Amino acid sequence: QEKKIFMVQGPYPIIRRELRARGWVERKLPAMGRQLEHHRGDQNKQQLEIGPSNGGGGQREALLNPHGGAQSFLGTTDPLHYPWLPAEKEEEECDEDPTGIHDLMSYLVRDRLPNFIWTNFLDATDHELLQQDNIVNHYARVDAFTTKEGLCLSLQKLPWIEQADPNTFFPRCYRLGITDEREAFIEDFRLTAARSLLKLALEEAGDRPVRTQQVPNSAKGTGESHVSHLKHSIARPGSPLYPGLVEEALEVCKQHLGVLQHQDIDRRTPSPCRTCIDWKHFLQQYYRVAHEGAGLVLTKQQQKECQNLLQHLAEQLPQLDMEGKLNIWILKPGAESQGRGIVCTTRLEEVLQLAWSCTAPSVHVGRWVVQKYVERLLTIFGTKFDIRQWFVVTNWKPLTVWFYRDCYLRFCSRPFSLCHLERARHLCNVSVQKWYKTSPDQDPRVPRDKIWSNKQFQEYLAQLGQADAWHQVLVPGMKAAILSALRSAQDQVHFRKGSFELYGADFLVGEDFQPWLLEINSCPTMSPSSAVTRRLCANVQRDTLCLVLDRKENSTSSIGAFELIYKE
Repeated sequence: QEKKIFMVQGPYPIIRRELRARGWVERKLPAMGRQLEHHRGDQNKQQLEIGPSNGGGGQREALLNPHGGAQSFLGTTDPLHYPWLPAEKEEEECDEDPTGIHDLMSYLVRDRLPNFIWTNFLDATDHELLQQDNIVNHYARVDAFTTKEGLCLSLQKLPWIEQADPNTFFPRCYRLGITDEREAFIEDFRLTAARSLLKLALEEAGDRPVRTQQVPNSAKGTGESHVSHLKHSIARPGSPLYPGLVEEALEVCKQHLGVLQHQDIDRRTPSPCRTCIDWKHFLQQYYRVAHEGAGLVLTKQQQKECQNLLQHLAEQLPQLDMEGKLNIWILKPGAESQGRGIVCTTRLEEVLQLAWSCTAPSVHVGRWVVQKYVERLLTIFGTKFDIRQWFVVTNWKPLTVWFYRDCYLRFCSRPFSLCHLERARHLCNVSVQKWYKTSPDQDPRVPRDKIWSNKQFQEYLAQLGQADAWHQVLVPGMKAAILSALRSAQDQVHFRKGSFELYGADFLVGEDFQPWLLEINSCPTMSPSSAVTRRLCANVQRDTLCLVLDRKENSTSSIGAFELIYKE
């Protein structure tokens, strides 16, 4: 009568505990449903490399049937979403019911529709059977921004929706399965190589080591080195010299600058200098300079031209600084998560070959995206990290967004290096890093569990003399990026009154403290991998319930660490 019946599918003991404490009664999964969850693990683990996994596309069969019973399910293979994996199984089995009272109560409400459903993927519920006032923790069609492919497409449309440039917060990205975008990527790769060559030429002319990160002077006392000794920083004795390369790169960049200065949002930018040089030859020579230590000859006049041209390009290209000098790109399956299938590469032919050679159904060329790697990023103790930032959408019409003030950092297992592109150095996902032991050359100050809270990060920034960077640069930048992503996909999402959704956005931090959005995850993991995540994941679940339940009954009730950042 009080409409306090809930159903939970997945490893969410905190949700169960909090709802029971509020006087809610759980209608547990039928025995058949629990057997499906626990005993079909082996079959689904075999599908980890071939099935889509980002919980937002509306492509999976229902598991939870509001009228009782359990239906079969297909297609979802994300380890974050299944209780049979070790960490989550431990969480799932923590069902505190020593007296059996919850089983009894569940039996008594077995034929009642649940009023609140928390599930780990959208199609675990039959939405046609739900009443208007049922609360569900997912929206339909959120794949428009929760898959790499969807986010890439949605943000391409952003300039037509509002006055915002995705290039200021989202590394440029292309869908390789779309002919026009594949051609645009090839053109981008070539132009980036030309710009990179000018940067390398200036580095060599100045006889300076190539720095992958620039740290404020106040950081010098921390005892960490921020210089990566790259292969090309000093030409080897007797290495070939390419005097014509700089002239070719200058010509290409001049033509590109001319196009950029007359660019119109209503027409496609024409491809500059597509045939004016032999691109195959140019790229092969560029590879030798960038990755094999070959030298360059640069006249004083060319040096001035390079400096002037790069300065003008920086005014037109927001990513000129962060893109670095080595033209590294990251190839990703468009609908996967947890780092599966991701490869870093520096050569155009490798990107195209890798995409075309993969035969797995879910990662054929039509589902691959390629994205510019952020080469000039902030490291901590010489190690790459990213930020997992939560937010909740409680309404799409009008769009209503709540930002969580706490978040956490995820570290890699090995020191950052642009000369070595293995996953242990470049993918911060916990699901990737858990397979690697910390390398002997890792700075001992990197946390052993590879996790920091945002409070620890703020303390570190203060030690660098950049205490204001968190509140003045990082947080505003993350909020703006999230809102732009949501607005770009707003028309694609299927709104349902009574639903809400908790998301996890992943950000990299540039050496200038600018946040760069990588992806947004539907159904972010709540299985703790450290003391920090055990505390923060529990808190965000509690505060989410306060936001979507308690606040409905009392608008002045606490919503914990959430803050309203946008309401249309």
